[in-house]
Amino acid sequence: MLADGYSKVAPGKLVAAVTCLEMLAPAPTGRAIEPEGLSLALVREPELSWYRDLYRRIGADWLWSSRLSLSDAELAEILHDPAVEVWAVNAGGQAEGLLELDFRADGQCELAFFGLTRAMIGRGAGRWLMNHAIERAWSRPISRFWVHTCSLDSPQALDFYVRSGFVPYERMVEVFDDPRLTGILPVDAAPQVPILRA
Repeated sequence: MLADGYSKVAPGKLVAAVTCLEMLAPAPTGRAIEPEGLSLALVREPELSWYRDLYRRIGADWLWSSRLSLSDAELAEILHDPAVEVWAVNAGGQAEGLLELDFRADGQCELAFFGLTRAMIGRGAGRWLMNHAIERAWSRPISRFWVHTCSLDSPQALDFYVRSGFVPYERMVEVFDDPRLTGILPVDAAPQVPILRA
């Protein structure tokens, strides 16, 4: 456990306060109209280049990098597992949103990744996509649906998850290499987070 007070972090590292949330019974989803021009499709055994492109377009603003640092074999092992579902929000012939549900742990589902590209934000797609996520997760025999978000994510993310029926249960601190300094993301990604070089 971290002691109270400030702790120095090495140059080139990022720090995120992580909040873990869970849903122990299906939350009511209410009604969300499918946004005009959008469709949702299950992508079976997604091509790695397609997945990385979508992941980067959604997550670069929030410094998502964990999947970009995996080898092809490591990423395929996750995405091609039959217990992992990858859903794409499609608009104009291109994927503009990602929903990834991970059922690999017995009796539970992790909302592994959930996001929309900048062009989709504000169109009602988030609520529509979350309703689908809740319905899909609880269509299987699970007793727990969980997710984590962090202080580097969209400022609306934590409140959105709570309003969706997830309950916070744990807080952690994550320290990791700044992906803009390792070359995983461009240096101009997430300008709201300053780069501290060695």
